[in-house]
Amino acid sequence: MITAAALATGLPFLAALASLAAGRRSLRAARTLAVAPLALAAVLAFAVAIRHGSGGVTEDGVRLTPTGGLDITLSLRIDGLASLVGAMVAAVALLVQIYSAAYLRKDPRYPSYAAFVSLFTAAMLLVVYTGDVIVLLVGWEVMGVCSYFLIGHWWETEVARAASVKAFLVTKLGDVPFLIGILVLGVGSGSFQIGEIVDTAPPGGAAWVTAGTLLMLGGVAGKSAQVPLQTWLPDAMAGPTPVSALIHAATMVAAGAYVVARLYPVFLAADATLLVLAVVAAVTMVVSALAAFAQDDLKRVLAWSTVSQLAYMTGGLAAGGRDAAVFHLLTHGAFKALLFLAAGVVIHIAASGRLSEMGGLRTRSPMVFWTTTAGLAALVGVLPLSGFFSKEAVLRAAEHTALHSSPGGPHAAAGWLVLVAGLLTVALTAAYATRVWLRVFFGPERAVTHHAERADVLADEHAGDGHGPVPRAMLWPLVVLTVPTVALGVVGLSESWLPSWLGDADGRPYDSAAAEAGRLEQNNAYYDLAPTLGTSLVAIALLAAGAALVAALWRRDPGADPARVLGPLRAPAERGFDVDRAYDAAVVRPVRAFARATRFLDHAVVDGYVRGAATGTRLAGGGLRRTQNGNVHVYLAGLLTGVVVLAVAVAVGA
Repeated sequence: MITAAALATGLPFLAALASLAAGRRSLRAARTLAVAPLALAAVLAFAVAIRHGSGGVTEDGVRLTPTGGLDITLSLRIDGLASLVGAMVAAVALLVQIYSAAYLRKDPRYPSYAAFVSLFTAAMLLVVYTGDVIVLLVGWEVMGVCSYFLIGHWWETEVARAASVKAFLVTKLGDVPFLIGILVLGVGSGSFQIGEIVDTAPPGGAAWVTAGTLLMLGGVAGKSAQVPLQTWLPDAMAGPTPVSALIHAATMVAAGAYVVARLYPVFLAADATLLVLAVVAAVTMVVSALAAFAQDDLKRVLAWSTVSQLAYMTGGLAAGGRDAAVFHLLTHGAFKALLFLAAGVVIHIAASGRLSEMGGLRTRSPMVFWTTTAGLAALVGVLPLSGFFSKEAVLRAAEHTALHSSPGGPHAAAGWLVLVAGLLTVALTAAYATRVWLRVFFGPERAVTHHAERADVLADEHAGDGHGPVPRAMLWPLVVLTVPTVALGVVGLSESWLPSWLGDADGRPYDSAAAEAGRLEQNNAYYDLAPTLGTSLVAIALLAAGAALVAALWRRDPGADPARVLGPLRAPAERGFDVDRAYDAAVVRPVRAFARATRFLDHAVVDGYVRGAATGTRLAGGGLRRTQNGNVHVYLAGLLTGVVVLAVAVAVGA
């Protein structure tokens, strides 16, 4: 199993090197090098998941060069969590590479694009499978570098260049405390091995546990686009649509939630960290859902939706529902990848990415209509699709924590925050998903205005003429992803299947007898995934209310945007509540002012001093040179003047 995991991680890396070396010579070779190794990696990843079953933890590795202190080990740690997430990452990456081969078939830079996708996949699998947090950090940073190049793939446009730089800087802002947090946990536990960190963390918590986990939340917020580091992800939609499906649906943005789940016993021992995580998740859910409702660009709607759904995962983790959060991570990876890839086909057909320039597309591509409908229904949480069960699992965990924890304590507060925000987000999600469904597929077709600098139009130019037939390689991945989008929810019908696969919070095999006796509670974590009647009825009612409101507004005036119901809140919501402006005022302008002041001091003061010293020396040297003209009379006069001055000085001193 360890060998299969190592090969699954290494094959995409080798494919990236081969694509960079040989792919430019032939686009056909580049496509083969992009797809074939990832297909084998996906088979190996699924083999790891199947062989693992509920087999606890398998770990092996070798120590790297001795550091004189804490050892860094190139190790793999395979448990239920790693095996399932690894299979999901490999499967989505394979479908994205297949889709990209058709989507970018006219792009001369496709070989480098495919290489970065393969390298990104290898880095994410390293994060998933590794047993050492320092090696995890390596994969974490490689993902950030690859995302910079993939988002900026169309560097000809200003929007793509700006988006890639912004994504890199914002995520790196969170990576600084993330690195410090890893070092704190390593020093506190005496090891960088994930297993030893988990086993060393005291159940009641400790200063190093709280400090390390709080610092790591910076990286979690950066990678998973949580408040206050959420602004990079919507702008990252300037990259190719398959990149959005890969990075912003199933892999990179889920890495933050995955790391918390991977080290969950450590986070469970830090009450303050879980409360902070709950506050961040609650705010992110509502704010990003409102922002999604106000967007006109289809991909930006999905981007803000991703931010909101990631908050469900982090909220579930904050409320003690690790299995519920992982369940939603898996279902979200399926239906959001489906929605992003479907968005690429919609943009290809409509020759635009704006909702205001779409309409009536259900008759032009019934397959896209039905697959997108399934994806949006799962996003909303319509019964019996997968999104319903995973969202209800998160809400149930939050409800249980809110009602069964010490009143007024941090756990109860975290539970109530996640529960209230999650229910409100259900209504908002139904509203913006219904708006997208109606504006894209119903009503009259709208005229398209061409904007050469718009990334979606540039994508369309690479993918095709916007009115020709859609390549089959862009369609059948939608059908494949529709299967887990619809059927993966059945996992939630069993109270023990997923918890048994994942093991307890420490990664040990699931104890069904203890679960029966303790209502599936171990290590302060909640494992029951089956929906409850009360919470489900409230969620369904809110879902119906949000969808019905938008449908009524659209039916009254199909030409108007239902987002007008937001009133004065719409403009700031469309701008992401001006967080970028706040950063500009709080960070960018002061830094620029400081840079201008530093430049002034450097040129006017430091350089002025240096220039003044040089000028003074030159003038003094020039004056002295004038006295050395070879005239004996001048020398004698100077000598006598000196003697007289000395004599007068002696006389006065006496």
